[in-house]
Amino acid sequence: MSATAQSTEEHGAASQLAAMPEDWTRALAVVAHPDDLEYGAAAAVAEWTARGKDVTYLLATRGEAGIDTMEPAEAARVREAEQRASAAVVGVSEVEFLDHRDGVLEEGPALRRDIAAVIRRHRPELVLTINHHDTWGAGPGSPWNTPDHRALGRSVLDAVGDAGNRWIFSDQLEKDGVLPWGGVRWVAVAASPAVTHAVPVGEEAARKGLASLLEHRSYIEALTDEDPEEYARSIVYGGLDMYGRQNGGRRSVAFELHAR
Repeated sequence: MSATAQSTEEHGAASQLAAMPEDWTRALAVVAHPDDLEYGAAAAVAEWTARGKDVTYLLATRGEAGIDTMEPAEAARVREAEQRASAAVVGVSEVEFLDHRDGVLEEGPALRRDIAAVIRRHRPELVLTINHHDTWGAGPGSPWNTPDHRALGRSVLDAVGDAGNRWIFSDQLEKDGVLPWGGVRWVAVAASPAVTHAVPVGEEAARKGLASLLEHRSYIEALTDEDPEEYARSIVYGGLDMYGRQNGGRRSVAFELHAR
């Protein structure tokens, strides 16, 4: 994910963001690639896990097409390892991969089916995903979003409903006692051009958010000639400060929140 939430700054600059709900225990974060969560949302995850909330990561791909100088099989191995290390920094111990192909994710029943199965197993109250809109920003000429992010985010929104319907993907319910799960109360979309809610993050959570992005060193070094630490700091703290200006001056991570 080379585009960042900073491209959404022009949206709602004068408006105050609402507080994210806190009356939940379990969250499932579903994104397309290793590093998607680390371009901002991981700082919120660090804040949540520090408060005792349980967060699980689900990745649709291993990001094998993301490093031009590295063969896909090797990139998959490297990027999976970096993602697991990154998750550990913010207090996430459970990281799952769906093994869909990087770069060619398809919105539709196959992806929805796999995501719904994981929702039914983990039974989250909050589902977190990545920007599914056409662009990263709200203004004219904003950077175009990638096909994987668009397909993944939209499939997540649909899969939340699928997970609660016992007549959709019913064969899953015959395995290991899995039951329908209609208990998702919110879907939070990170890096959206239409943010509505925010999570203030303290210095420790911000530091962990930065450290989590730096775990993706192989990807960062392939992406930019900048010093990795300077690059990561500008991304993470730039986003936190930007949303802080819409949240009473407190460094924040912002989301587009959908109530279920």
